[in-house]
Amino acid sequence: MGAVSQGIISILFGDPFAVMNTIGLVAFALVGSSKAIREEFDVFGIAIVGLSMAFVGGATRDLLVTRVPLVLQSPIEIVLGLLGVGLAMVLSVVLESPDTHPVTLVADAIGLAAFATTGAIVATDAGVSAFGVVAIAMINAVGGGAFADILLDRAPFILFEDFYASCAVLGGAAYWLTGVVGASGSTAAGACAVVTVGMRLVAVTYDWHLPTVQRLELLRE
Repeated sequence: MGAVSQGIISILFGDPFAVMNTIGLVAFALVGSSKAIREEFDVFGIAIVGLSMAFVGGATRDLLVTRVPLVLQSPIEIVLGLLGVGLAMVLSVVLESPDTHPVTLVADAIGLAAFATTGAIVATDAGVSAFGVVAIAMINAVGGGAFADILLDRAPFILFEDFYASCAVLGGAAYWLTGVVGASGSTAAGACAVVTVGMRLVAVTYDWHLPTVQRLELLRE
């Protein structure tokens, strides 16, 4: 209980990493679970997909900076992930097609922004290069979703046209640039989150996609 209490206190007192990590865990567990519910997974399968989406990106981030994954250190991580799984199950009863409902789409954008920010914070603290900050921000943000898609027996959607991982790249760049000009860590975290979630919501609203080679060939013709 001591570790859980410390985690809650950290969140309440507004540590940027703790706040963003909390938001990301709940949001991505909800999104991953919603996808599994659509595929008619059983309760255990729903939890596995939801928790995988919540934890895999962060665990990969931690391994890249040579530290024990946070999910293996803090009980609060599992509690928050299970909260997201539970919310997804409730929404599946209340809403029709919860995985495509605006609530889930917004939660996905928020989770993307939160995890891009936590990745950038950890990478900066580890002293990696500018490229490392942006790369780890993106990996933290999209790694869980990619692994969840594999569990759902489909190619990770970030490899297709959707303007998704690019939002995390832009957010990570915003974090680094904000830090370069001397802004505080909280300001840099805010800039990363705002840029990432803003770009993702705009992309969803206006159906932005990155071009494929086939589409470029059609334009040439």
